[in-house]
Amino acid sequence: MRPWIAAALIVAAAVALGYVHPFGNPRVQPAKGLGTLLEGATMPTDAKTVLMKKCADCHSSETRWPVYARIAPGSWLIERDIVEARKKMDLSHWEQMPADKQQVLTAKIFEKAKSGDMPPLQYQLLHWTAKLSKADVQALSMLGKSASGSEAALAGHGDAVQGKAVFEKRCTGCHAMAVDREGPRLAGVYGRRAGNIPGFTYSAGLKNSDVTWNDATLEKWLSDPDLMVPDNNISFSVPKAEERRNLIAYLKQ
Repeated sequence: MRPWIAAALIVAAAVALGYVHPFGNPRVQPAKGLGTLLEGATMPTDAKTVLMKKCADCHSSETRWPVYARIAPGSWLIERDIVEARKKMDLSHWEQMPADKQQVLTAKIFEKAKSGDMPPLQYQLLHWTAKLSKADVQALSMLGKSASGSEAALAGHGDAVQGKAVFEKRCTGCHAMAVDREGPRLAGVYGRRAGNIPGFTYSAGLKNSDVTWNDATLEKWLSDPDLMVPDNNISFSVPKAEERRNLIAYLKQ
């Protein structure tokens, strides 16, 4: 077989295999236009602009598909990354998310931006302008501040009686109020510095966190402990905002 024929067959096969989607097909989610993205979202305008310019390709249905994204096996890797990215956060459905999920995600967005983890390196190699600038990170920092303020405000309106029921249902497997168990005692936790019970062995992450427990920090911790303090020993969260508010009200007593 002549070399050019073999090369043509390889290219044809790569293009044909580009229509196979082993990790799912993110192309079936219809695009509505980048201008409609986050149209009704309540967030600072500068932060919204950064999300649309730097994050929408993977984290929304407004993906701009380059020509090479149709050629396997590269197309499979691109589609895999987009499928996984949308599972974690899909900006196309932001307005339909519950408020508590939006709050958790806004905090995660800022943390990822500040750490430099996003966009991932493999994306930046092909999209040189995607790297977040200092101004971009500063704009996204307003999301974190906005989320913290909302969380603190929400946490102040809980029901301590219902919070006790949440504590007994969700927390007593590891914690008690008056004595240490697998987790430290929680009586007086509000206003206390994290990792500060004498004689209790804390994870290094929590011990060195310099966190003081208040409305905002408890809200973040109960929403996503790993986001707030990496390398802790907790595999637990309270997904429902109302339960978090009530639990915090109980712990404040």
